[in-house]
Amino acid sequence: MGQDYYAVLQISCNANDVQIKKAYRKLALKTHPLKKLEPVAAETFKQIAEAYDVLSDQFYDEEGKEVDLNFGGLRGRGVKKQDPSIERDLYLSLEDLFFGCTKKIKISRRVLNEDGYSSTIKDKILTIDVKPGWRQGTRITFEKEGDQGPNIIPADIIFIVKEKLHARFRRESDNLFFVYPIPLGKALTCCTVEVKTLDDRLLNIPINDIVHPKYFKRVPDEGMPLPEDPTKKGDLFIFFDIQFPTRLTPQKKQLLRQALLT
Repeated sequence: MGQDYYAVLQISCNANDVQIKKAYRKLALKTHPLKKLEPVAAETFKQIAEAYDVLSDQFYDEEGKEVDLNFGGLRGRGVKKQDPSIERDLYLSLEDLFFGCTKKIKISRRVLNEDGYSSTIKDKILTIDVKPGWRQGTRITFEKEGDQGPNIIPADIIFIVKEKLHARFRRESDNLFFVYPIPLGKALTCCTVEVKTLDDRLLNIPINDIVHPKYFKRVPDEGMPLPEDPTKKGDLFIFFDIQFPTRLTPQKKQLLRQALLT
């Protein structure tokens, strides 16, 4: 059966994917029903489209191996197949994921014309309603929005959420991590940490403990909204980057000895 399809496209049975595509384009333009007025033109064009549909399959399956063109006796007899899903990254800021937002994405897709054989490239706007708290890896599927073609079910288009790097916070699940640089003196004698939140509030967090290298402060309910219930939030974790002095005068060294070693 495979030999018949090669003959339809007027190529050898050893033709590669590029040669198959080139032959298909050449013959499709030559035999298009809108250009050829003979009664058999539509049927010829359909055979060319079907041959291309079948032969192009042999170059990609899930394992990268050649596909059996007979496909149980069904391939090439009008049985439709669906192209593999098309996956694209959707980069969002933490603010986008904190509040939720609407993203409009323009795609260009091949759409079948009314004759059922030829196609036209058309633009379409896909709208994504980002929900508060969506996590990295969230998948948004638009079913059958890929290219159309004879005997082809359009592929699904899937957008996968990716988080942009943020200037102040790092997200872990539904929690936010914040690093605060603190001088050694304040680390030993208590301080107040100011944190500007994603919704522009200013938190003043008192630190009454001695800040050591493994110390952190947990602030409940100041993290990201939970996707299941955006009225609830994760936590904010404040870590500290203790700034040691690069030099001390003899007098300050003496004072520190008296304060810390006696």
